[in-house]
Amino acid sequence: MVRTSRILVSIAAAIAIAGAYASGWNVTILPQTGGILNPGGVSVSVPAIVFSNPVPQVNFLTSAGNPNPIIVGDGTNFTNGTFVGVYRVNDTSGTKGNLTGFNFAVGYFVFGRGRIAWTKKVVDNNTNDILYLASGTFLGGAYQGGQDGSFTFSTFVSLARPSNNFTVTETFILDVADASVPGLDAAALSFVQQDWVPEPASLIALATGLGALALRRRRK
Repeated sequence: MVRTSRILVSIAAAIAIAGAYASGWNVTILPQTGGILNPGGVSVSVPAIVFSNPVPQVNFLTSAGNPNPIIVGDGTNFTNGTFVGVYRVNDTSGTKGNLTGFNFAVGYFVFGRGRIAWTKKVVDNNTNDILYLASGTFLGGAYQGGQDGSFTFSTFVSLARPSNNFTVTETFILDVADASVPGLDAAALSFVQQDWVPEPASLIALATGLGALALRRRRK
């Protein structure tokens, strides 16, 4: 009976560790998120797919914007536009440790004079420290070094320091320069995605909890 009780306690502890890790992340898409297409100042609502277990994942489905995708040129009358994605991540349970960085991916299409400029910033909510700030440009074939077609930009980003309470702001500006519309020149966003990465200690805690649970079940 004593041995059985110890096994049950160990299993309960392992479940608690795994459960604490898998819950508690709070991911909130903030009201500033959305797009604008010009001329006309057309407001675009962009849906987001959000996962909080076991780590935060946010995917803005810019190609599914309503009433229009985030696209300029390409047979439309839009010559420029923007998409802004803003979200907050924090650990509501106080058990999950910190996040150290994220895998950043952007799906896009550019053709001719189409171009997309982006800026991404991560700010710690407790200290207002900037944990990450970067920018870049995707260019169509009419520009030196540019290329026409559909592409996926993907990179891993490390924060300046780990954090479990921060706000992410990403801005994308699309245009077709002085190209006439409607026409073939185009710039479009397919998706904007980020998959967050925890500290190694948090991964070890999760693996330990799940491993202990499996071992105890096997012995039982």
